[in-house]
Amino acid sequence: MRKVILGLAISLDGYIEGPNGEYDWCFTDQDYGLTAFLERIDGLLIGRKSYDLLNNPNEPASNNPYSGYKKYIFSNTLTQVGEGEELIRGDIRTQVNALKNQPGKDLWLFGGANLTTSFFNEGLIDELFLAVHPILLGAGKPLAPNLKNRVNLTLLESKPYETGLVSLTYRVSA
Repeated sequence: MRKVILGLAISLDGYIEGPNGEYDWCFTDQDYGLTAFLERIDGLLIGRKSYDLLNNPNEPASNNPYSGYKKYIFSNTLTQVGEGEELIRGDIRTQVNALKNQPGKDLWLFGGANLTTSFFNEGLIDELFLAVHPILLGAGKPLAPNLKNRVNLTLLESKPYETGLVSLTYRVSA
């Protein structure tokens, strides 16, 4: 069975974006395990706001290095998505479980915060791959606002880098 892996950069105080939506604090000077992570996946699970960001030519994120991966876009407002992308609406639990039962590699929950919270609340996340940056933002968008319940995690791997970034991999515990 495929896993859903939440993979993202996070500040030490738990924010995935700064107070103005900025992510310029994220390190890009080296790989930080991303290449090995990308070898594990073959699909991205993307919320509508993150999808818009990836498709905005004025955003650095639109230089999309993930073009070779199947993209599943979660939105109840979009009516169409790009070629090779699949629009997912309605009951995410049923649809994500169907994706997890298909053959293939693991799936990357790419973002954003609302979709991440929905996935946590529905029990759909199997692992977390976090790049914890050595910065305190003080404000911004938290990792998972409005969780219904605590989520217990088991540390699978940690790797510190000389820049102060720490890569952490957790399994969601039952």
